[in-house]
Amino acid sequence: MTQTARLPSARQAELLERAYGYVLTHGLAGLSLRPLAAAIGSSPRVLLFLFGSKEGLLRAILARARADELAFLAQARSRAGHPGAGGLPDVVRVTWQWLAAGSHRKLLILWAEAYTRSLTEPDGPWAGFARQTVADWLAVLAEAQPSALRDTPAGAAERTLALAVLRGALLDLLATGDAPRTTGSVERYLSTAPPPAP
Repeated sequence: MTQTARLPSARQAELLERAYGYVLTHGLAGLSLRPLAAAIGSSPRVLLFLFGSKEGLLRAILARARADELAFLAQARSRAGHPGAGGLPDVVRVTWQWLAAGSHRKLLILWAEAYTRSLTEPDGPWAGFARQTVADWLAVLAEAQPSALRDTPAGAAERTLALAVLRGALLDLLATGDAPRTTGSVERYLSTAPPPAP
């Protein structure tokens, strides 16, 4: 941390949690400071003082959402390195179970919205969000691969395909709510995946 960086105050952290909860429910589209501030017991002036700008607040909310994602990825990373783990197929299955859980639906809808906006509005507060998300997930999938495969073109292709299956099935699930069909598609993919190396 640089000397000029400030640690968030307790009030800032509290309002960030409330704003995060609000955005999980209402999304990012058309987000206005006035109704947001009213809903979380603050004012636009206070939010601008604490976060610098609306863009600063949005960046903080997206960073908060990414923290939830990274917490799960840390669990998946730990599982990938656990003796007896089933390699990439096991991590894909566990990851899908987390993605398909109804309790994560709001977070994942927010993820999809920020992902799309980072592609269509690359200079906004979500700049780099999609690229960073891809890197985060590929890193976890890479750790589930045997070290001899991990740094090869075949290893990169294998984990890229796994991520494409997870992301595609997730977008389908978010669009349709059809968990049995999308879970079946992931299981179908896993049935064709090579077994983990001994």
